[in-house]
Amino acid sequence: MEKVMAVNAGSSSLKFKLYEMPSEKVICSGIVERIGFDDAIFKIKYSGNEHKEITPIKDHSEAVKLLLDGLIKFGIIKHYDEIKATGHRIVQGGSYFSSSAIINDDTLNKIRDLIPLSPLHNQAELIGIQAFKKVLPNTPGICAFDTAFHQTMTEEDYTYAIPYEYTLKYRIRRYGAHGTSHKYLSEEARKFLAKDSDDRMIICHLGSGASLSAIHNGKCVATSMGLTPLGGIMMGTRTGDLDPSVFNYVVSQTGKTSEEIYQEFNKKSGLLGVSGISSDARDLIKAESEGNKRAALANKLWARRVADFIGQYYVRLGGCDILVFSAGIGENSPVYRELVLENIKEALHIEYDKELNNSTIGVERLISTSTSSIKVAVIPTDEEVMIARDAYNMLLK
Repeated sequence: MEKVMAVNAGSSSLKFKLYEMPSEKVICSGIVERIGFDDAIFKIKYSGNEHKEITPIKDHSEAVKLLLDGLIKFGIIKHYDEIKATGHRIVQGGSYFSSSAIINDDTLNKIRDLIPLSPLHNQAELIGIQAFKKVLPNTPGICAFDTAFHQTMTEEDYTYAIPYEYTLKYRIRRYGAHGTSHKYLSEEARKFLAKDSDDRMIICHLGSGASLSAIHNGKCVATSMGLTPLGGIMMGTRTGDLDPSVFNYVVSQTGKTSEEIYQEFNKKSGLLGVSGISSDARDLIKAESEGNKRAALANKLWARRVADFIGQYYVRLGGCDILVFSAGIGENSPVYRELVLENIKEALHIEYDKELNNSTIGVERLISTSTSSIKVAVIPTDEEVMIARDAYNMLLK
C-alpha cells in the first residue's frame, strides 16, 4: 500500500487529499487558506477527527511544510517519505497534453508557456508544484489537466469561426474544463451499460461552475466550456455563451472598462445576475416558492440552457445511452434535475421516477424507469481520486 497525495493549489490556498493506493481509501483531507496572511487557516479531517488552527503562513512552501508536519503530529504518517507520489490539478494544458504528465522540466515549461491562457490558475498551480518540490525534493509527481480529456475533440468541434490566423497565433480554440471530472464520470457510468455497448453519454457537471460533454466510447467529442470556463451554459455567477457584441455594448453604455465588465460577466452574472439574489440554487428555489419572479426566471433560464446543450449533444452523438447528473447541483438538487428533465423528456423519450429523483441527494443511483429510452443517473464526482489514480499508475505501479 502506497500513500499518494492529490493537490489543488490556488493563489492563496492549498487543498489536499491523502489516499492509500491502490485501494483508494481516503486517509485524510484538508485545506490551507489565506496563504500569505498572518491569519492563515489550516484545516484537516482524519479518522473522524477535525482540526483547525489559525497561524501566519508566508508562502506555499510554508503551507506544505505545515500540512506535512500536521500529518506527523496527528499520527497519519511517521515521516515525509511515506508520501510516495503527488498529483497536481492544472486548469490549462492547452494542446500540449491529452493525458496527465509526469512533472519534469519539459512539463513545467509547457505549463508556464500556457499562463496567458489561464493567468490566475496556471501561475498558482506552478507555485504549488514548486512548493512541494522544495519540501519533498525526492517525491515524484504528476500533473492532471482539466483540459486533457477534451483533447479528443475534432478540429470542427473545437475551432471558433474567427480569422484563422488568430487561432494559430494566439491558440484561440475550445479547450473545455472539468475534464478530470468528465473522465471519472464516464468511467463510473459504464457500470450502468452493457459491457459490449457502443456507449454514448452526455455528462452534466453542474456546480457553481458547470459544463457538459458528449462522450462516445470513452472519448470526448464535444464540451460546453470554451477558451475559458466563462463559456457554455449559464452558471452560478458566469454568463455562459453570449453574443460577443453584448460585451462592447455594455462597455460603451456604462463607461466601465473592459476588465470591469469581464469581471462582472465572470462574478456577477448567471443565476446571481438574473435573480439579483444569489448564485446558490437552494436560495433561488426558496425565493421562487415565495413568489419571486426573477428567481423563477433564473431557475427556468438555467434549466433551458442545460436542456439546449443536451439536445445539441444528442444530435452530435446520434443518440444517447445514458445521461449523467453530477457536481454540487447535479448531485444534490432534485428540483433543478427535474427542471432539466421536464425540458427534454418528450423529445428524447425519457421517463424518470419523480419520487426516486426527489430522494436522491449525494448518492449514486439510476433515476430513470426501466422503459426510458435513455438511462438517467446521478453520480457523485471525485476529481481527486482520478488525480491520485493517475499518480499511482504512472509513478508507482
